[in-house]
Amino acid sequence: MNRRLLRRGFSNVMVGLMVGAVIVALLPLFFILVNLLLKGAGSLSLDFFTKTPAPAGEHGGGVVHAIIGTLLIVGVASLIGLPIGIAAGIYCAEYPTSRITWVTRFVADVMNGTPSIVVGVFAWTWIVAKQKHFSAFAGSAALAMLMVPMVLRTSEEMIKLVPNSLREAALALGYPRWRTSLSIVVRTTLPGIVTGSLLAVARIAGETAPLLFTALGSQYLSFNLNQPMAALPLTVFTYATGPYEEWHQNAWAAALVLILVVFILSIGARLAIRRRFDLNG
Repeated sequence: MNRRLLRRGFSNVMVGLMVGAVIVALLPLFFILVNLLLKGAGSLSLDFFTKTPAPAGEHGGGVVHAIIGTLLIVGVASLIGLPIGIAAGIYCAEYPTSRITWVTRFVADVMNGTPSIVVGVFAWTWIVAKQKHFSAFAGSAALAMLMVPMVLRTSEEMIKLVPNSLREAALALGYPRWRTSLSIVVRTTLPGIVTGSLLAVARIAGETAPLLFTALGSQYLSFNLNQPMAALPLTVFTYATGPYEEWHQNAWAAALVLILVVFILSIGARLAIRRRFDLNG
């Protein structure tokens, strides 16, 4: 057989295997989305997005309290976790030989492998037990602890991709080291850092175990971060384990809403970043 045809056949086989791997990787997500749409879309209505839950056993009601609670808890967690994670990632990438960097990486890797329920117990011990009551802020703190190592490692890996020649060019122009890192290196890798941050936000938005020990959940609409607060993962857990069939349907609908919230946040952030770069040329 001609060697050229042999190489072409081998290349086609490898491409076919990679396409098959991509399809296998996407199948679970596809089946999850289809399952959520089939079982949850029927319960979606205007009331579902604008009303609080109806009393147990009664029809109607919604999950507006959980949607707002999720946005507040995840928003506060992002305000705490994203600056810390990105700043630590910049330091680790820009000063790779520092002992602080070695310790930071080790702690981040350990935290990435720590079960979220352990973080929830930790937050309960150091925040809830000392305050003597559950609160949304404790939930945000627990989620921020989960977010920091993910954002740190993602930011570090993105910044390490920047060639040293770019740093050297900025330093040769008289830029100080800190300005080179923030204005040149971080700006170059901003899309990657944003993507990593979005993945971290999406990850913590679906966490349930830490919130069971901290935010606890509520049947009422609340904006007070110092009190128990509802969240979509907690609502899904409560409805899915409840005795009523309508609660089970609402659990599927709430899970679908949770996916939609993450999807909208991701699309909005990507569009904002793309517009910024388009405006800057």
